[in-house]
Amino acid sequence: MSTLSQPRGVERLVQGQDTQDGAGVRLTRVLSHDLQERLDPFLMLDAFGSDNPGDYIAGFPNHPHRGFETVTYMIAGRMRHKDSGGNEGLLENGGVQWMTAGRGLIHSEMPEQEEGAMEGFQLWLNLPSKNKLCEPWYRDIQSADIPEVTTEQGVLIRVIAGRTHGTDGAMQREHTEPVYLDLHFPDRDNTVFEQSLPATHNAFVYVYRGGLEVVQGERTTAVPIKRMAVLTNGGDGVVLRAQANTRAIVIAGQPLNEPIAQYGPFVMNTREELVQAVDDFRAGLMG
Repeated sequence: MSTLSQPRGVERLVQGQDTQDGAGVRLTRVLSHDLQERLDPFLMLDAFGSDNPGDYIAGFPNHPHRGFETVTYMIAGRMRHKDSGGNEGLLENGGVQWMTAGRGLIHSEMPEQEEGAMEGFQLWLNLPSKNKLCEPWYRDIQSADIPEVTTEQGVLIRVIAGRTHGTDGAMQREHTEPVYLDLHFPDRDNTVFEQSLPATHNAFVYVYRGGLEVVQGERTTAVPIKRMAVLTNGGDGVVLRAQANTRAIVIAGQPLNEPIAQYGPFVMNTREELVQAVDDFRAGLMG
């Protein structure tokens, strides 16, 4: 018996676009510019995963950010972060790097491995206009420090942000109220997972192992591997039914409903603010 009375359905399925970023890292851009308003406050989601060193070894040398937060979740591999604020950390299997660029930082993310698999996600989370020029901030969250909870149906949840099944995540954010869950379904088919969500939150599900269905009453929508399901708004949550050993992330957040102006690694509210960001970067004023 479902605890949700009005579960969400699927508005559309999205197939990510293969691209390169940094110094040639191959990745899949799942949430791109054309979905920023629809999935506000989220600006971008990149999925990366390869056991070919040529796909990731060049990494992401020094580059700037202003006006938003980056959330990097490493499923497999080792990547070293350094930034102009003096922060440095090693992102390893299961760990998360949460960086608030605020008024501006220059940072690098470079692999510390020459072989093996590197896999994970980077999410860009917008900041409200009043916080876009805040003091930069950084936190490394080791895998052991990410809360986990297992449902009665046997779904292991890694709670990166928000709250689920009575467990608070490693991070909370006041304005965007993000929910970021990594779901590990057990070794049997048709396991069900439910997550309550505020009706106003924009939300999506991305499958990176196996496959699942979004269940809305008698209606189901299949979400295969490497697809993002943009969830309809309203209702009180989402119901998922998965194949054995499926893994997926569920991400939701409160929209800011503010203008989005982006130029590469700078995300502000107006064109004039973008011009100022570029000028400040050229003048060496970021970090």
